[in-house]
Amino acid sequence: EFNMSEKITKDINPSYGSIQRLKTRDTDVVVLTEDKVLKVTTNKDALFNADGNPQLMASNKVLGTAVPFAGDYGISKNPESLATDQYRMYFTDMQRGAVLRLSGNGITPISNVGMKSYFRDNLKKANKLLGTFDTVNGEYNLTWHMPPSQSFEEKTVSFNESSKGWVSFKSFVPN
Repeated sequence: EFNMSEKITKDINPSYGSIQRLKTRDTDVVVLTEDKVLKVTTNKDALFNADGNPQLMASNKVLGTAVPFAGDYGISKNPESLATDQYRMYFTDMQRGAVLRLSGNGITPISNVGMKSYFRDNLKKANKLLGTFDTVNGEYNLTWHMPPSQSFEEKTVSFNESSKGWVSFKSFVPN
């Protein structure tokens, strides 16, 4: 029941930009905004002790406390770059020229693994970024489409978790 007399919306800091994507993970909702990634508890709320540690308590709220992940990253305006594999989420932050992985230990810029300047220089020029996950090979595939005036129009590159690095430029472009 959505009773309009009760507050049924969740306010997010407007400085984070617009919400681009929502994704459930365990008992939380991951909110990907243009400039920040947040974890919103569901069906519970977090009270914080004086030392800053959260204490969870039951609540009648559907969405509880919104806690930002460490790091100044968001998903820019490319929600289609998000791909998931079990507990990991991969996405791009075009504004900062970074490819990111959100896992149990927070946000990690995987673009820094040997290709930091490559992504910094090329992501900002892209028209569109598309993320897919190849479950057979365990690879996050990132495809970007460039304006026709660039040296290439489409390119796919793959990050492999077991190799912990960027393993391949691929000839295919997913639909």
